[in-house]
Amino acid sequence: MEYYEEIKNELISNKINKQVKDYSKNRYELQKYYNVGKLLSEAGKSYGDKIIKEYSIRLTNDLNTRYNVSSLHKMRKFYHLAQKVATLSPLLSYSHYVELLSCNDLNKIRYYIQESIQKSLSVRQLRLKIKSNEYERLPKNTKNSLSKQKTYDIIDFVKNPIIIKNRSNQEIASEKVLQRLILEDIPSFLDELGEGFTFIKNEYKIKIDNRYNYIDLLLYNIKYKCYVVIELKNTELKKEHTGQIMTYMNFIDDKLKTIEENKTVGIIICKQDNKYVIKYCSDNRITSRKYEIS
Repeated sequence: MEYYEEIKNELISNKINKQVKDYSKNRYELQKYYNVGKLLSEAGKSYGDKIIKEYSIRLTNDLNTRYNVSSLHKMRKFYHLAQKVATLSPLLSYSHYVELLSCNDLNKIRYYIQESIQKSLSVRQLRLKIKSNEYERLPKNTKNSLSKQKTYDIIDFVKNPIIIKNRSNQEIASEKVLQRLILEDIPSFLDELGEGFTFIKNEYKIKIDNRYNYIDLLLYNIKYKCYVVIELKNTELKKEHTGQIMTYMNFIDDKLKTIEENKTVGIIICKQDNKYVIKYCSDNRITSRKYEIS
């Protein structure tokens, strides 16, 4: 059959080029699977879906490599996905794109593609991000900006809720316990906040008048060139929390920030959010996020 021979030749050609270095290999592999997916789509229009099962058996026998029905269906879906995103990046492998086949939202797909490229995510790392519903946990305004390709602010990619891992199954009885869980896996926590965040110190001591105060977590964002004050609250967000963090932010601006750096940002991570507290907060550098324990 005309479609079968073309599909077979594309897959043979792809096997021959498996040893080419990653970038060229990815580009070649994406093109070949795109071609196969297109042919499978056209064959389906002519002969119905049952043709994929027949091709699966014949290809497995002829090429001595297992091409099951599921893998051929994925190639066809990959072709349709490529039609939506228009441009395929050879910085990602075919396996990266396979992870996105279950996503129906085009903006969601584009988000994960950009995350994978910018952060050089492995297939496993991409899978974990999708599984954690990272895109769904982005603020609504950020998702709207993604669709309109607007510029972003430092807090735009801070997830909501923020997932904090609890591998030791500790009871979250206080902010100290919450802080300890975060410190046990700082990389995961920083990834929940977004891009460019680095850890400076926990329980950062500052002296205001004659009293010492302790900032739960002090971070710095390299991309946005600013300090970030994190306060942890094992309660619902309250108006006094914004006053507390604003004092800490102003102190950092006065004592640490240089003229080349931007003003300090504050993030309150709380057990339960209260949108009215932030809505009527006088300082737009302050935001809040709910936390969830995983």
